[in-house]
Parts: sequence; C-alpha cells; structure tokens
Amino acid sequence: MTGFSIDWLDLREAADRRARNDKLLQQAILWLESAREQTAELSVVDLGAGTGSTLRAFSTAVEPDQKSLSWRLLDQDAGLLAEATSRHGASHRLQTYELDLTDVPALPLEGADLITASALLDLVSADFIDTLAAALQSRCQQKPVGLYAALNYDGITRWTPTHPLDQVVLDAFNRDQRSNKGFGVALGPDAGLYMERMFSSLGFKVFSANSPWMLDGADNQLVDALISGIGDAVAQGSPLAVPDLLGWIRFRKAHLRTGTCEVGHTDLLALPDTV
Repeated sequence: MTGFSIDWLDLREAADRRARNDKLLQQAILWLESAREQTAELSVVDLGAGTGSTLRAFSTAVEPDQKSLSWRLLDQDAGLLAEATSRHGASHRLQTYELDLTDVPALPLEGADLITASALLDLVSADFIDTLAAALQSRCQQKPVGLYAALNYDGITRWTPTHPLDQVVLDAFNRDQRSNKGFGVALGPDAGLYMERMFSSLGFKVFSANSPWMLDGADNQLVDALISGIGDAVAQGSPLAVPDLLGWIRFRKAHLRTGTCEVGHTDLLALPDTV
C-alpha cells in the first residue's frame, strides 16, 4: 500500500473530521452501544489505522465507556502504529498489529463488534472488498459485526476560481486513483457504490452519506499539498503536456488563500440485519 507520512496524516485530519458525516458516526456508536447488551467488552478493529484518526473521531463523539472498549489498530507501517501508541496508549485500551493488510483471512477480526477504516477502502480492489464482506458475513454467524468505512473518495473535485484544465486534470487524477495502490487495481472513485452493492447483496443494512472536504484559505497548507499530490499523480501517465500541467499547478497555488476546493467523499455503514 502507498505509504503516508505522519505529517500528511496530521495535515489532513482537521478536514477529515469536519467532513465525516456526524449522523453516520453517531449511528456507528449506537451500534456499539447496542452490542454492549450482548457482551461486557466491546472491540473495534481499525484497518489502516495510521496514527489513530478513527479512534480520535469516535473519542470526540458520544462514545461508549472507554474502559469497556478496546481498539485493535492494524497497519503496515510500524512508525505510524508507534505514534498511535504514543498518543493514545495511556488513555485507551490498544493492541497494535503491524501486518499485511492485503491478506484479509489473516487479519485479527475475531470477536470484533465493528470494523472501521478511514480514507482506505478507495485504495483497495474489488476482490479485497469481496473477501472482506464475505469474512464479515461469516463472522456474523457467531457474533454480529458491522463495518464503518469513512472518507472514501468519490471522484468529485470542484475548485474556485475555475481553470480551463480543471476537468482534464480531474479525469487524469481519477484514472490514477484506479491504478494499483498495493491491493490490486483500486476501486478509486467507485469504492463507495461498490461496497454498498456488495454488502447489500450479502444481507447487510447499508447506510451511506456524503462527507466532502470543504476547503478554503484557512486550509491553505493542506490545499498546497493536495495540489502537489494531484500534480505528481497526473504527471505519471497523463497525455497532458507538461507546460499545461505546470500552468494549472501555478494557477491553483496562486489562489491558495483566496480560492476554495471541494473534494467529494462517501461514508458508509454496513450493519447485519439482526432484527
């Protein structure tokens, strides 16, 4: 999987937190609270946990008693997991696992009440989602388990002021988002709809909501990094002439403090139909 630095994850976290759909997050928390009636200890498994952004999102909402909630943080980057432990090891019940996220059957999902992922499942393949959904369906035979997957990129980006090459750049970027990110050919902008269809077909109740980044001059550092990242991705395989791409980048960076940027995401919650 493509690596992410602590600096980048910290830079985007405020925008991620604003973007998360509060209603869906609360619904995920209510699912955990209902699970408390069946078990004394609640367990959440966070895929691609990074430094613990999903844990922090839950902690700032109306969360169940911390003492009865344990987190298994899974990531391929030992440095990110060490940072998560440094930040939260004293305040939360944590277990960290450095492992290959692509090997779904080997993931430590046993006994989980909820599987979570943030800004991850648009990087994975359809086969990964198929395997994960089947694993959750199987585990529901012993204990109901849900999936909360937030901040899945949906292929929409809107800028102000506009530039004549905005759509060309976006099309090229979206093609890159469907390339292999370490999990096979990525679903990219199609991830949200694909997950909704797959989990629905297996009998889960699926809820989804938009969770766009809404960025302005106050987010200029994040937007600066976003523009550079888009430029790097587009430069890899786009037919766009280099001078044209560089012109687009210069234009965008000239409006860091005066322009706006909307980046579309989808949040999804899939719960077993236990009624």
